[in-house]
Amino acid sequence: MTVILVATLGALVAVLAVGVLVAIRKPADGQRFVRWSGLGITALVAATLAPFTIEDAGAAASYLLGVPVIAAALPLLAQRLPGRAGFVDLVAGAVIGGWGLLLALGGIGVAFLPPALLFVAAAAQALVPDRRPPADPTSTA
Repeated sequence: MTVILVATLGALVAVLAVGVLVAIRKPADGQRFVRWSGLGITALVAATLAPFTIEDAGAAASYLLGVPVIAAALPLLAQRLPGRAGFVDLVAGAVIGGWGLLLALGGIGVAFLPPALLFVAAAAQALVPDRRPPADPTSTA
C-alpha cells in the first residue's frame, strides 16, 4: 500500500511541476512538452507499480499497466495529424482516467489519475479557441 501512495504522490507532484513550468516558462511548443511529460509520468507510475502488480495479478499486470502507457503514447503519434491532436489528448485523458478509476477498486489505479488530468488540460488548451485579440503590428512595445 505504501508503494501506491508513493506512486500517487509522485505523479501528483510531477503533474503540478509540469503545470508550473508551462505557466511560468511558456514554452514555444507547450503541447508537445505536456504530451511528453504525460507519457513520462504515466510510464514512471507503471514502472513503480509493476513489482506490486506482478506480485498481485501475475501475467495480467502487463495489460493492467500497459493500457495507460499506450493511451499516453497515442497523443505523441497524433501530433503529426494537424487539428486532431487535441481530440486525441481528450481521448487519452478519458482512457487513462477511466482505466485508473476501474483499477482504483484494487488500489493501484489512483496513481494514474494525475496524468489523466494532465492530458485533459492539454486537450482543453488545444480545443478551446484563443480569445485574446491579435497583436497590433504597429506597436513598438
